[in-house]
Amino acid sequence: MPPEGARSAGSTVSFTMHGIGVSTGIAIGHAHLFVGMSAEVDHYEISGADVLREQRRYDRAVKEVRDELTELEKSVAHSASAELAPFVKVHMMLLDDAAFTDAPREIIREQHCNAEWALRAELDELMAQFSDIEDPYLKEREDDVRQVAERVLGALAGTQRRIAMKPVREDASILVARDLSPADVILFREHPFAAFVTDMGGATSHTAIVARSMGIPAIVALHHSRNIIREDELIVVDGTQGVVIVNPDKAVLAEYRLKQNQARLERDKLKRLRTAPASTLDGTPVQLYANIELPSDLEPVRASGATGIGLFRSEFLFMNRRDQPDEDEQYEAYR
Repeated sequence: MPPEGARSAGSTVSFTMHGIGVSTGIAIGHAHLFVGMSAEVDHYEISGADVLREQRRYDRAVKEVRDELTELEKSVAHSASAELAPFVKVHMMLLDDAAFTDAPREIIREQHCNAEWALRAELDELMAQFSDIEDPYLKEREDDVRQVAERVLGALAGTQRRIAMKPVREDASILVARDLSPADVILFREHPFAAFVTDMGGATSHTAIVARSMGIPAIVALHHSRNIIREDELIVVDGTQGVVIVNPDKAVLAEYRLKQNQARLERDKLKRLRTAPASTLDGTPVQLYANIELPSDLEPVRASGATGIGLFRSEFLFMNRRDQPDEDEQYEAYR
């Protein structure tokens, strides 16, 4: 992989990037760069007389983000993807946490600084705390905190963290981003993107779970893709292997198109077998169970002919509330 800034203008060199494949499948298309909020913010001092005004500016930004997420959560709740609403609610709940409601306002008051800097300072403190967490699932919750903070920073800057335009190409487009929140991924429903790749994220991030539930090939933790890949470059996304190939040559492109066709034929073959009894060569019956992450995964499981559920990741039941679901609610979900 060429280092950042090593490519000359107009260069179409082919190279490969490796990340973590979080949603399987192969996509071939042209890159569409997502312009997110910059991680860098300016710092400037304000007078004591302007502290209250700056706090109110921060409050307005938080409200703007909350309203945006509320609108998205409602739209998802009344759609075929209703079970995705808790992922949006997680970010809404974070906005009500003292880390967002109180801490930045206090920093503004104590340091007489702008709201962006206050939020950035609080975010840095939170990220330092997450760095001490060893559990990989809990550690990746820092993605949610960071994504919420960046949404607020975007509101303060007067920009929206959204995929605001549809790709102009008629063929497949692949979204390339520094980071994407679950809310961003849900907006894929409105745009003809074939896959996405990001510099940040992990296998157990909420963004990865949403991507898998929507059947979108995805790779995360690429580190420098957003800076290296250029708008409209042809790329191959192999979500199964966690590989991104930029400007593939004819032989590589032909190989991956063949893999796509083979995967399609294999899916068609399996569809024809879904009603056949599952058994070994000597006739011993075998129970084929499927693993699911969200209730919406049941439809493809039924379509595949599986006889049951082997693993159900039920953390989504805990994601839209401060209390815990009681036994009856959990029973209904499992039933």
